[in-house]
Amino acid sequence: MSSTLDIVKNAVRRLRTERDLSQAALGSALGVSRQTVNSIETARYLPSLPLALQIARFFETTVEEVFDVDD
Repeated sequence: MSSTLDIVKNAVRRLRTERDLSQAALGSALGVSRQTVNSIETARYLPSLPLALQIARFFETTVEEVFDVDD
């Protein structure tokens, strides 16, 4: 059986690199650690809803554009 972490994909790395941001810079802007950003990008950590909203707002897009459930 697949876990939720296995089926939720995200575009955080792409969005971050398109803006030429380091993981540390993004983490600082979001108020989280570089390790948290890395864990989100590698799908080892599924962010809380408030953090997911904050990430989407930071990148001026929707949560659905950042996070996608891979059916």
